[in-house]
Amino acid sequence: MPTVRSSRSPFTGRIFTIGVDRVVMPHGREMDIEVVRHAASAVLVPMPDAGRVVLIRQYRYPVDRWLWELPAGTLDPGESPEEAARRECHEEIGLVPTNVTRLGSFFPTPGYCDEEMVFFKLTGLHDPGHEAEQDPDEQIEPKVVSLDEARAMVRRGEIVDMKTALALTLV
Repeated sequence: MPTVRSSRSPFTGRIFTIGVDRVVMPHGREMDIEVVRHAASAVLVPMPDAGRVVLIRQYRYPVDRWLWELPAGTLDPGESPEEAARRECHEEIGLVPTNVTRLGSFFPTPGYCDEEMVFFKLTGLHDPGHEAEQDPDEQIEPKVVSLDEARAMVRRGEIVDMKTALALTLV
């Protein structure tokens, strides 16, 4: 394991922090390693029934495109991944699940980021009787499609979000 000599955070933003650690690698070489520090997130596969899934369409500023994705969101401080999955489901598609089943967890970009994405299948979706507030940077359009159609959208290049493509292989 590397030995950390020092750490600093030259940037702290709303969503992530950039850390720079001065480390001595096991082979003796000393170097700086930059890491994007990002809270864990919950990725949702909301299923109104066994053969259908709820996708969302939203604008993503970093890639300057509207994307079809599965709902997802960052865990709030002290929130469990399961709690975040329930909250994000309500915020992004207006429904809450009766059942939350963990499908696995993955690191999308471990070469420079410590974010862990925890994937969930959500079933028993129902209207809670009150609206949730979306994040200020979100303009979301939900759409129910068959699993087969969602997978075909990946093959046709209509879904280019990697977490969504992976999640569709887990259900």
